[in-house]
Amino acid sequence: MEWIEWFGEHFIGLFDAGGEQFMGLFTSIVPTLVVLLTFTYAMIKFIGDERVTKGIQFASKYTILRYTLMPILSILLLTNPMAYTFGRFVKEEHKPAFYDSLVSFLHPVTSLFPYANAGELFVYLGIANGIAQAGYSMSELAVRYFLVGIVIILIRGIITEQISKYLRKRMESSTLKG
Repeated sequence: MEWIEWFGEHFIGLFDAGGEQFMGLFTSIVPTLVVLLTFTYAMIKFIGDERVTKGIQFASKYTILRYTLMPILSILLLTNPMAYTFGRFVKEEHKPAFYDSLVSFLHPVTSLFPYANAGELFVYLGIANGIAQAGYSMSELAVRYFLVGIVIILIRGIITEQISKYLRKRMESSTLKG
């Protein structure tokens, strides 16, 4: 019968630990996320929805902006998963590359803007915790993680765009032959 008592204590202990973890998040990260989201939406309202839309449409015309500025803005303004809706501003042939660059930025964005992809925050926090325990600055890590992410999304966007062009031409030529 001791095993029943042991099981009861440990079973409830599992939920107690989960509750403590939840309260820790609720008193630390959640208020920060709410303030960051409020700030982001306030900035959109101050700038104006039409101006924001025109700016994004302008950016979609240029490769470097399409695969850097647009994914960054879409994640910061709309967060994951709504960020994918920025794809409507991109020509059809650029959509796969835009999606690739956007998805590739979902982890690096959490370093400075955790609200943007809170579901993946555990990845960054796991890395950051190790860095902090090793005695390094988490602030430096956050900035480097973010900047390297921008370089990676640009490279991935350009490469995916080229692959998409190649595959599109190949499909068109095979359709003409068949």
